[in-house]
Amino acid sequence: MKVEIEEFKCVGAGHCVVAAPEVFDQRDDDGVVILLDADPPEHEHENTREAAQLCPAAAILLLEKATST
Repeated sequence: MKVEIEEFKCVGAGHCVVAAPEVFDQRDDDGVVILLDADPPEHEHENTREAAQLCPAAAILLLEKATST
């Protein structure tokens, strides 16, 4: 999984930080999202997906890697 953020869309709601604090943080001055880990470990994928779903501004983009079998 790769994570990208569109800062210009962020409204500072903070749902991403609550859902996935190992992946997201917020700037102190305006609350805009900070991406801590653009390639989170597998155990953070579920939390990261939840953060993207909860984002009221749709500022979080997830690029799922295809798994090879």
